[in-house]
Amino acid sequence: MTTADRVPLSVLDLATVREGHSSADALRGTVEIAQTADQLGYARFWVAEHHNMPAVASTSPPVLIGAVAAQTTTIRVGSGGVMLPNHMPFVVAEQFATLEALYPGRIDLGIGRAPGTDQATAAALRGVSPYLTVEQFPEHLQTVLALLGDERIETEAASHLRATPVAESYPEVWMLGSSTYGAQVAAALGLPFCYAYHFAMSSEVDNALHLYRAGFKPSPRYPEPYAMVSASVIAAETTEEAQYLAGPSRIMALSLRTGRLGPIVSPETAAAVELTDLDRSLLDSLPGTQYAGTAEEVVAGLAELVERTGAQELMLAGTVYDPATRQDSLVRIAKAWGL
Repeated sequence: MTTADRVPLSVLDLATVREGHSSADALRGTVEIAQTADQLGYARFWVAEHHNMPAVASTSPPVLIGAVAAQTTTIRVGSGGVMLPNHMPFVVAEQFATLEALYPGRIDLGIGRAPGTDQATAAALRGVSPYLTVEQFPEHLQTVLALLGDERIETEAASHLRATPVAESYPEVWMLGSSTYGAQVAAALGLPFCYAYHFAMSSEVDNALHLYRAGFKPSPRYPEPYAMVSASVIAAETTEEAQYLAGPSRIMALSLRTGRLGPIVSPETAAAVELTDLDRSLLDSLPGTQYAGTAEEVVAGLAELVERTGAQELMLAGTVYDPATRQDSLVRIAKAWGL
């Protein structure tokens, strides 16, 4: 793959909370990373939705998107994603219609089906409403689309509600997923699709993208299928340094699997953690950081991923201790990729 053939690159961020630092520090770090991505020519900057997790400050995508969009100039800003079962469709539509009015042509609404948290927290988010269930996801997704200007879809809610009084433009709506379900929903509705390969590393990505492309039904906004694939990356001066900087992501993945939740630890602390045989066994089965090495090594891996999946865009995730590390990594990859 030559530089001229390279697909656009985008960025996914979780506003990671570091050991010894605050949520405010994490959110400021996210804004700084977004500004760097904007200056470097990355296409999008998405923030995740996770709840009740000591290491993640990205709990409210619309609020964080507004802060990021205000501090950047051209990069698209969006959700990776809004977990729709946690929210009423009308509220989501209003939030993103407002963001689009404030930052026209720059807002993405990536929608997911998972709760992004444990069952108790999901119940707290949803309250007592019987309507906020995964089973009603297709209905709620179509309601959001209709409220955001998709004239193909007629719903009872959209017949008498407006997400904003006089819309001049609409956010770009994406379907997200780590299985074939999301791919098939995106295909049926004619939406762009992002596969979460950064935490679902399996051949399922091939099946999902095949089903997406084979079943895609053109829509007025998206006449052709458009697939993005995410990957977890860290680029540094040397392979050894990158592997060292990836240490916190491995410990964080392990803590999620074992229930030992806490803020993300430093590379020094991660390197000194004493692992049990069970811990090592678990780490071997966890995704961690997929591409950790020099910029050239990371770019070679990403190019192979594009070749394999036919992705038209890549979304770069990456769990690191220090926002400055993430910025440096994005700078190195941008240069090697030819942004």
